[in-house]
Amino acid sequence: MLITTNAIVLSKLKYRDNDLIVKCYTQQIGLVSIILRGILKNKRGQSKSAYYQPLSQLQLVIDYKNNRSLQSVKETKLNHLYTSLHTNVLKGSIVMFLAEVLSNALKEEEQNEILFSYIETTLQWLDAHSEYSNFHLLFLLNLTKYLGFYPDLKNIEFNYFNLSDGKFEKQEQSKYSITGENLSLLKQLLGTTFDTLSLVKVNGKQRQSFLNMILLYFELHLGSFRTPKSLQVFNQVFS
Repeated sequence: MLITTNAIVLSKLKYRDNDLIVKCYTQQIGLVSIILRGILKNKRGQSKSAYYQPLSQLQLVIDYKNNRSLQSVKETKLNHLYTSLHTNVLKGSIVMFLAEVLSNALKEEEQNEILFSYIETTLQWLDAHSEYSNFHLLFLLNLTKYLGFYPDLKNIEFNYFNLSDGKFEKQEQSKYSITGENLSLLKQLLGTTFDTLSLVKVNGKQRQSFLNMILLYFELHLGSFRTPKSLQVFNQVFS
C-alpha cells in the first residue's frame, strides 16, 4: 500500500556501507522506520540523504506493509524548507536535543494529527524567530499535553507541584514535590504562548535547572524515557 504523508525526521543511522535507517514521525501513520538502500553509494544519493537532517519536514511516499519493521520509500520531497534551523549553531543545538527527546518520547505507531501539527508548527516558529532561548522549555512543557500528562491547573495558587502526580499541592507530599524558582517558572510558562515567550526572563542556571526538572517529569510519566545523551553539551551551549 502506497501512503503519501508529511513526516518529521527524528533520527538516522548508517546501516552497512551504503544504507540509512531513518526514524520519522508521520502525519498519517505515526512513528515509522524506513530503510534507504544504497543512498550513500554515490554523490547523487548522498545529496538525497541531506533531506534527512534531524527534524526536517518532508513529504514521503511510503510503500507500507504492516508486517514489516522497516518500510521503503518511493519518493521524498521537502515539505518545508528551513531558513535557519540547520545553519544557525544555537538553533542547531536545539534541533539535535529535541530530536533526541522526541525519538525517546514518541512511541505511537498510529495517526495523531494534532500532535504532528504541534511539532510541525512550533518548529516553523523557531525557524522564523530570533528570540528563542527558552523555546525548548515551553516546547517540552506543551508536549506533555499531547502525551497525556500536562500539569493539572487546579489549585495552581498552591506552593508546591508534585512531578509524580502532575498536580499542585498545598504542602510537600513527596521527594518529587518542587517549589521555589522552578515552581515560579512553571507557573509562568503555563500562562505563556510562544509569541510572548520573550517576556520570560531567566538566567542560564535557572534554565538548566528547569530543564532537568522537566526531563525528570518525562521520566516519571513515560516508563521508557531516557535522559538525552546530548543534554550535557546542550546545557553548555545554553548556560
